[in-house]
Amino acid sequence: MSSVRLRPPAQRGEPRAELHDRHEDGHRLHHLLWRLGPGFRVCSSAVLGGGIGPRAWVLNAQVPGGYPRLDPNRHLAEIAAAEGLTGEGAGLMTAAEVAAYTSAHDGGVTATVTTGLGVRGWAAVPETCRRPGEAPEDVPAAPFRPGTVNIVVAVPVPLSDAALVNAVATATEAKVQALLDAGLNCSGTPTDAVCVIAPEPGPDGGEPFAGPRSPWGARIARAVHGAALAGARPAR
Repeated sequence: MSSVRLRPPAQRGEPRAELHDRHEDGHRLHHLLWRLGPGFRVCSSAVLGGGIGPRAWVLNAQVPGGYPRLDPNRHLAEIAAAEGLTGEGAGLMTAAEVAAYTSAHDGGVTATVTTGLGVRGWAAVPETCRRPGEAPEDVPAAPFRPGTVNIVVAVPVPLSDAALVNAVATATEAKVQALLDAGLNCSGTPTDAVCVIAPEPGPDGGEPFAGPRSPWGARIARAVHGAALAGARPAR
């Protein structure tokens, strides 16, 4: 595997993404890797290591279109092991070209976005697939479609649990705003994922708010909007 530095060296302690490539089943694929080490925690909807808690690394891995595997969490763990990563991490997956990532920075916040919009649509759609009398849990899940907008946000200050969740919501709002500003008639794809990285809080519990009108939430929103807009414009 090879890695490429994405931008000048980060400030001490700032999570920095690395671009790597690998070969799988005749495909040359890329993944982005954040080596966090101790002292960070993550709030994410990642297929591997999702939720809130300490994480030692974050991985955003490209897979081929028509992804055939039914164990994406195990696949991501295999990629992490091949990179020599240890400890618990968070892993995201996409069929988008990861090497075409976009990033934006605002007031110490960095947002990195990989944009795949081939399966885009609106979050709320008419309920047409359920037969009369059929419970929602009886409807087979749709097949995994990794067409996916993945967002990884690095925040330089500790966030409380509530602020971490708020940051995910803020990033999602900013993504939808960016898609509309790019002229796209959609709110995203069915498999979009968000990951927020922040230092572990001390006794004060961290910043209490990350909504779009809070100081750090506003920075998150602007960074995500900038990165997502840059990635979405070629898809028009």
